[in-house]
Amino acid sequence: MEEKSKCRAVGINHVALEVGDIEKALEFYGSLIDLKLRGRKENMAFIDLGDQFLALFQHADREPDTARHFGLVVDDRERFRKLLDKHEVELLNGGPGLDFLDPWGNHVQVVEYGGIQFMKKESILRGMGLGDLEKTEEALEELRQKGL
Repeated sequence: MEEKSKCRAVGINHVALEVGDIEKALEFYGSLIDLKLRGRKENMAFIDLGDQFLALFQHADREPDTARHFGLVVDDRERFRKLLDKHEVELLNGGPGLDFLDPWGNHVQVVEYGGIQFMKKESILRGMGLGDLEKTEEALEELRQKGL
C-alpha cells in the first residue's frame, strides 16, 4: 500500500482562550450563547458547543504561555508526527495530544478524529474522502452520554 504524503485536516477540536476572570467570562459568554458548562477546574472552565468545546483559562497579569492553543483534528496523528519530524519541529511535553509550536509561536494540539467527541456526518466524511474514519468506543460513549 502506498503511503500518503500528507495528512488530511478534518476540523477543529476546541479553542482555548485566556481570560482574566473565569466567573466574568462565563457570565459574558452565557449572555451570548446558550451556555452549557462541560466541566470546571480551579482556573479553567469548559463550555460545550455541541460536539466541540471552548476552554477558558484564567490567567494573572503575566506573559502569555502555551496554555493558549487550538486543537486540530486530523485523520492520522502518527502520520502528522512524522511530517513534523521532517520539518524538525520540536514537540512540547505535557499535553494529551501531539503538541508543538508553529514557526510563529502558535501552540497547536493535534488530535486524531477517532478518539475525540467531534464528529462529522458520514456523508460529509465520504465527501471529504475520509469515509473510512471510525470512532473509538470511548468517544462514541461520550457522544451517547450527551444524547448526540
